Formats: sequence, structure tokens, C-alpha cells
Amino acid sequence: MLNRLIWFTIPAWLAGCAALNPPLNEVLPEGRNLSLVETEAVAAAADDIYVGLAFSGGGMRASAFAHGMLEELRAATATGDDPDGILSNVRLVTGVSGGSVTAAYFGLHGPKGVSRYRDTYLIKDAEKYMANSPINPITIAKGLSGGANGRQTFGRFLDETLFHGATFGDLRKRSRIKTWINASDVANQTTFLFSPETFDALCSDLSNFPISDAVAASAAFPLVFSPIVIETHRNKCSYSEPDWLTAARFNSEATYAMQAHGAALESYAQSQDVKYVKLLDGGITDNFGTTGLAVERARAQVPYAPLTAQEAVKLKRLLFLVADAGVQQDNKWTQKLRGPGGVNLAMSIASSAMSAASRTGYDAMRLQLDKWQADLVEYRCSLSRGEVARLRGTAAGWDCKDLKFFVGLISFKDVPKGMKRKLDDIPTRLRLKTEEVDLAIEAGRIATRTNAEFNGFLVASDRGGDAPGERGRRQIPAGARLIVPVKR
Repeated sequence: MLNRLIWFTIPAWLAGCAALNPPLNEVLPEGRNLSLVETEAVAAAADDIYVGLAFSGGGMRASAFAHGMLEELRAATATGDDPDGILSNVRLVTGVSGGSVTAAYFGLHGPKGVSRYRDTYLIKDAEKYMANSPINPITIAKGLSGGANGRQTFGRFLDETLFHGATFGDLRKRSRIKTWINASDVANQTTFLFSPETFDALCSDLSNFPISDAVAASAAFPLVFSPIVIETHRNKCSYSEPDWLTAARFNSEATYAMQAHGAALESYAQSQDVKYVKLLDGGITDNFGTTGLAVERARAQVPYAPLTAQEAVKLKRLLFLVADAGVQQDNKWTQKLRGPGGVNLAMSIASSAMSAASRTGYDAMRLQLDKWQADLVEYRCSLSRGEVARLRGTAAGWDCKDLKFFVGLISFKDVPKGMKRKLDDIPTRLRLKTEEVDLAIEAGRIATRTNAEFNGFLVASDRGGDAPGERGRRQIPAGARLIVPVKR
């Protein structure tokens, strides 16, 4: 009898141990959420170069690697007139987990915040408020019951250190960079994008939602963190689904990713079974944060989306770089007949699933970019000279086919072998030794500097910076991937 009582009591005790995160999203009673960036300001600032960056997960290691990429992009393209180089041309940044910290900070502060990021965040103890002892029975109990840490641990540290109460409304006011923070909706098994469209379906006000909470959701690794919770405020607003969602429901050619994304939005807006959306680490569904771009292009109602018409006509060169801070683990069980088992087996299954999903997502994104370029060229070449002059400011020197995309993956594979072995030993944590942080930063710089697609972009756009002897001398390395203009 006593044993039975214990077995009935333990689950109840465990259920009460998990850290809870009450929802913070407020009701949006009427209208729709504003865009992530002010469209008119973006159109006015349109240039012939568009840069998009995606930062993967991987804890503080990923945050530092992404920071190294930003530093090198600036250093390689800075001039006396433009010390920020092509960082001034970044129009989209997307991040997952550790990469979402860097993405959100850069989106909020822009190039001017880069020089402060290392000392402000990377070399600090972001686990300061966390319960993370693997031998503490209370921590283990909380982890097994849903999560050992709530938003008042890592989320609190982020707000105190980096974001200081900033919301998505503040992001819109301060920045021209469209910033995507990606988490995972574990019930719908899809990427949850902190976007106006998602919050419209939730009848929620995105402008008042804290950036730190979105980043905490993106980095909420299962068991270590409790899910960040979003409440569905259905029937509290006058929501009408977007046209693409209606079309996707009856379109057999709609992509599977778009159908899944649409089904998730439907569940937020209509399903009586979904009262709360539970968000965990974005790497579970897309460790590169590229799903948003693939879905946005797949559902585009105009050929130039997510660009404005002005951007589409002014554009000549697009650079999209994905930072992959994943490590290669030393799986010693591959040397033995037995194994893997226990924790190794669970970790191997999780890593395999996440890696496969990331590769598939990246490949899908590249295909979407290929098609996007073709659509852009067709759109540009269909315009009259009068339309070109209106959108571009002048029709002089206009060549509708003068458009090239450069798409690259930057990873630890692009650094010397000795450095890579050290990088693979850096744990996926939110607190690292200073020398580990600096190693990851330097790796980001080296991997970016030697990337074939980036160097091809520098040649094609004549943005090699003012380094003596370098400008005008760069050659496209072997293997550089140029997406050439489509011939009509």
C-alpha cells in the first residue's frame, strides 16, 4: 500500500515542480499588427545591395560565431566614407536559439551595437540565474516534469544585459532590419515565427511583446527550460485569415511547409482545442532559421516579396549567408560493437533529426532563392521605362537582367583543422570561458573571410573595402556559387 502511494505521489509532485511561464501576449482587439519594419522607411533607404543573414543555434558558441561573421563582414567592406561596410545593407536577419540572441541584438541596435556585444554579453555568465546542476535532485525533478528554468532565468538575464525592456514595437521604431526570431511550436511540430501574421492569428499585440521573451523561447532547450507560453485570444478580435492561407487549403501544389504553417495559424485562430501555444528551442524544427524565408516566398502574392517594389527595381546584388555553429561530436561508440545506449542514444536521435531538418530547410531555402531571382528578373523586365523611373528614380543605365544572388553556408568546416578540433570541444552552453568565446569569434571571421560565395559577391559588387592592394584585386575562389541572371 505504501509503495502504491509513493508511485501515485511522485508524478503529482513532479508535475508541480516545473517552472511555469504565464503568457505575456496581450489582446489586439481590432486591426492588424504593423509590419516588423516601417515599409516607407525601407523603401526610401533601398539600395542596389541587399544582405540577409541567418544564425544557427548552438548556445553561446553560436552567438559568438555569428558575432565573428558580423565583424568580418564589416572589416572586409569598410571604407573611409562607410565604416560599417555592408552591415549598412543588412535588411533581414533571422536567428535560432543561441543565434537568435545575436540576431535580435543586431536587429535592434544595428551596426553600432556590434563593437559592444562581446563585452556586454558574450563573455558574461548567461547562466547566472539558472538551475543547471546535473546532480541536484530538485533540478532533475523540474527538468523531468517540464523544465528546470523559467523566463526569470535566461530571459531575465537577456533583458537586464541586452534588451532593457525593448519590445517588437521598439524594434520597428528603431530599425530598418527585418528581424525574425524562430521558436518551435511543439504541438503543431512547426516553426513559430514571431511575426505580425502569427500574432494576428493569435489576436495578440506583437508590438508590446518583449524581445527577451521571444529570444528565451527560441533558446528554450527541452528539460533545461520550461516552454514559453502564448495564449490564443480567439474570438477577441476581428481576425480574417490571409488570402494565401485560404488558397493553400485548396491548392494541391502548395508546399508541404506552407500547408503546415497554415494549419498552425488555423489552430491558433479557430481550434477550440488550442488554448495555449507551448514554445521550445527553434532548433527542434529549423536550426538555421530559414523556414520563414521559404514560407514567405512560397506564399508571396507578388513576385518581389518580401522586398518592396522599390527595392526590387533598385537591387543588383543579393548576399544571403547562413552561419552554422554546429559541432561534430566525438562518438566513441562508433568504435565498438555495442551502443549507443541511454543518454548517447537519445542525444544521437535528437541530433540526427535536427541535422536532417536543418539540411532539408537550407536546401529548400536555396531553391526558393533561385526561383525568387527568376521571378524578380521577369518582373523587372515587364516594367515600362516610366514605371522604372518612378520606382528607381531614373531609368538611366537600367538593365532589368543585371541581378545576381550569392548564397553561402559558413561553418566550422571552413577553418583550419586544428582550430576545428578545438571548436568541436566547446560545449553548447550559455556560459563559456573567455578563450572559448574568442576562439568562436575568430572562427566566424576566418570562415566568412574564406567563403567562396562572399568573395564572389565582393568581386561582383566591387565592395572589397579600402584595404591596401585588395580592392579590385579579389578573384572569385574555385567553387564560388553565382546565381546568374535568367535569360529571357
